[in-house]
Amino acid sequence: MKRFALILLALGLVAAFSTTVFALDVKFSGEYYAAGMYLDKTSLNKDSYLKGTPPAIVASNVSTAFYYQRLRVKTDFIVSPGLKLITRFDAMERIWGANRSPVGTTLAADSAGTRAENENIAFDWAYVEYKSPIGLFSAGYMNYGSTGTIFGNNSAPQARIKYSYFIGPVAINTAISKVREGSRNALNNVITVDADNDVYHLEGVFNWKGGRAGLNVNYYNYAGARPQLVGPYRRNYFLITPYVMAKLGPVAVQGEFNYLTGKDRSEDGGLTQDVTLENYSGWIDATADFKMFYAGGTFAYVSGNDPGTADKNEGGLINGGRDWNPCLIMWNYDRTNWAGALTGFDAAAQDTSMANGWFFQIRGGVRPVPALDIMASVSYANADKKPAGYLYNAYGYEVDLTATYKITNNLSYMLGVGYLFTGDYYKGKLDTNQLTNDYLVINKLTLTF
Repeated sequence: MKRFALILLALGLVAAFSTTVFALDVKFSGEYYAAGMYLDKTSLNKDSYLKGTPPAIVASNVSTAFYYQRLRVKTDFIVSPGLKLITRFDAMERIWGANRSPVGTTLAADSAGTRAENENIAFDWAYVEYKSPIGLFSAGYMNYGSTGTIFGNNSAPQARIKYSYFIGPVAINTAISKVREGSRNALNNVITVDADNDVYHLEGVFNWKGGRAGLNVNYYNYAGARPQLVGPYRRNYFLITPYVMAKLGPVAVQGEFNYLTGKDRSEDGGLTQDVTLENYSGWIDATADFKMFYAGGTFAYVSGNDPGTADKNEGGLINGGRDWNPCLIMWNYDRTNWAGALTGFDAAAQDTSMANGWFFQIRGGVRPVPALDIMASVSYANADKKPAGYLYNAYGYEVDLTATYKITNNLSYMLGVGYLFTGDYYKGKLDTNQLTNDYLVINKLTLTF
């Protein structure tokens, strides 16, 4: 399969670069935002004090307030009609006045660079796109992890080869993604073989006026754990995702279902057992828009792992996704990325992406003038499965209020307030553990171009 991928890439590049360059046109697009955040508590654990000590010195839970920003620029180098070199970089992604991140090699969750590199400049995309008579070819580092609706999407750069073919309203998309390279090379002096992580994609999409529906099938061949000395295994699974998005009069509806099935196959000579993989997730979202007023609701589910089934993994491999931020506090990637996770007891934490849970939300909004959008929402979530020893499964309620004002066509300002009524799930294994509610205030200026 690796040889096939290399041959396909070579053929695609030959076809792409055989076109004569007559002129170069360049197009820029992107986004800049600057935001300020106040978070009343940095943990869900209640403050604790020592007798005779000033509370300000020993408080285990404090507030925080700071500003942060990011610049993202996408550049299309149009070599000729149908042939492009596409790049994207993030720059100055940092908290104003804060210490710089330490230099390292661990990539940021949504970048091809480290956090320290993104605080200066980090290129995420660099790929060739060639629109040929027999379809659309792409090769290089490009977007990965986003298909169908926004639910479940974890957009990140990845090395890929893609091919798309269009027949009227139908699109067929295929791709190979290189997630991990384990072969010996100048930067990886090892003797192991077949220790790569690869993903193979096949998607069919049908488009019509007012909507589209698709079926995406991914096959994961993850062999990165094979060389490890303790419990080596190979992980193989399918992720099957049907989805639909449609506009029915004033109502916009979208839904997605994810089914993961496969196995972790032990390679330690029978010392450990194989583990069956079976995860589920999905959502239904609807919004009715009556111009000045709108209302909607969301239901989402991500299966959790049952601690009583050691030979089966029912949760943890798929989630609600970093791209989907249903609340200002609960499962909000921006908040977690800039302020950190809100920890409870016994490793419980409210962090980046929805996992192991049921989620329910109702919302409504008003546009008193075309440039101003005011929205309020009420959300509730609880765990699908309680970890071993946990007493409760309620994550809690959250009430959010946001107002977004469109200053110009390209410049907008958002002000939001969110309040989390913390659920008893975060008590962990002891009922005597004390929790606290939390609230957040955020304002954000966004420029698009």
